[in-house]
Amino acid sequence: MADGGAAGRVRILHRAADLPAADWDRLAGPDNPFVCHAFVSALEDSGSAVARAGWQAAHLLAEDAEGRPAGLMPAFAKGHSQGEYVFDHGWAEAWHRAGGRYYPKLQIATPFTPATAPKILATDPAVRAQLVRAAEAVVAHEGWSSAHATFLPAEDVQTFAAAGWLERHDIQFHFDARGLGGFADFLGQLSSRKRKELRREREAALAAVDRVEWLTGSDLTEAVWDDFFRFYMDTGGRKWGRPYLTRAFFSLLSERMADRVLLVVAVRGGRRVAGALNFLGSDCLYGRHWGCIEDIPFLHFELCYHQAIDIAGHLGLARVEAGAQGPHKVKRGYRPVITRSMHHLADLRLAAAVADFLERERAAVAREAALFEAELPFRHGPAPGEATPPGSAAGG
Repeated sequence: MADGGAAGRVRILHRAADLPAADWDRLAGPDNPFVCHAFVSALEDSGSAVARAGWQAAHLLAEDAEGRPAGLMPAFAKGHSQGEYVFDHGWAEAWHRAGGRYYPKLQIATPFTPATAPKILATDPAVRAQLVRAAEAVVAHEGWSSAHATFLPAEDVQTFAAAGWLERHDIQFHFDARGLGGFADFLGQLSSRKRKELRREREAALAAVDRVEWLTGSDLTEAVWDDFFRFYMDTGGRKWGRPYLTRAFFSLLSERMADRVLLVVAVRGGRRVAGALNFLGSDCLYGRHWGCIEDIPFLHFELCYHQAIDIAGHLGLARVEAGAQGPHKVKRGYRPVITRSMHHLADLRLAAAVADFLERERAAVAREAALFEAELPFRHGPAPGEATPPGSAAGG
C-alpha cells in the first residue's frame, strides 16, 4: 500500500519471516524481547499466532525512497478479542447491537503478551506518523471497525494521540528493583509485621520443595520444555479453558532466543513440579507464564514474585513486570503502574461513545491506583529508587 505523505511507501508483511531478522531487529532495537524478530516469528511459526487462531499477521513496513526498511509496526488482523489483555468485548457487543460489524479489526500488539513494549519501531517522527496513517488506511480500505495499539510506552502514546487516537488506561503491578540486591534487601524495607508474614510465606514454600532452579540458555532442554508445557497446559486449562501457546513455541524460544529466557522451576521428589517463565530485557525482568502440577501453598508467590526480585537483584535489573492483573502483588512490594493503549474507531458515532466511556474509566483507574499505592507494605514509603508513580507510563 502506498502512502503519498512520505518519500517511501508502507507495505503489509503477512509473516515476520518476510523481513530478514537483521532488518527487523535493527528497527526494534535490543532492549525489549517482545518485539524482536525471534519472539514474533516464534509465535507465528509455531502456529500460536496464525490465521486459524484468529491472528493473521499484517505487519506494516515503511520503506524509504530506495526501498530500504525505515520503520515497522507489528500488527495482526483479528477475528476476535482474545489474547489481548485490553478488553473491548463490550464495545464489540454494543456495535453489533447497533447493526455494525466489529470484526475483523487491526491489533497493533505482540500476541498474548501484556507487557509494555514499543509498537512503532522507528525513530524518524515522519516515519512514525506515516505508520499510524497507514494503520488507519488499512482499516478504511478493508472496511474494518477499528485499530487498537496496546501496552505502549510514552513515546508511542504521544504519536498516536497526535493522530487523534483515544487513550485507555489500566493497572499493572511492577517491582522497582533499583538499589536493591534481592529479596533480603526488600524485606528490610518492610514493617516488622509484614516482613515476618512474607518471610514465613517464603520459608513454607521453599521447605515444601527440594530446590528451586534458574534455567536459561543451554539449560532449556526439550525435557525441560516438556515439563513446563505440562504445567502451562494444566494451569492454563483450569484458568481460562484454552491456553494459547503451542508446544512448538517453547522449542523455538530455545532455538532463537534462549539467552533472553529465564525459567524458574521447583523440584520436588526428584521431578519438576512447577515453573515460572520470564524474559530478560535490557533493564527489566518480564514475568509471563506460570504453571504447576502439584498444589503447594505459597509456591506461586515464591516462583513468580519472590524469586523474580532475587533475579533482578542478581542481574542488576531496574524492575520486574509481573504480567497482567493481580492486586495480591501489592503486599509483595509490586506497585501499581498505569498501562496505556490507543484506539482508532472508524465510525464517528462509535468513537464518540467510546471516548465518553474512556474519560470516565481513566478517572476510575487513577482512583484505584491511588488506593493500591496506599496499601504498599513499605515502612517508610516506596523502596529505594523512587519507583514510578501511579499515572506514569511503564517503560518499553
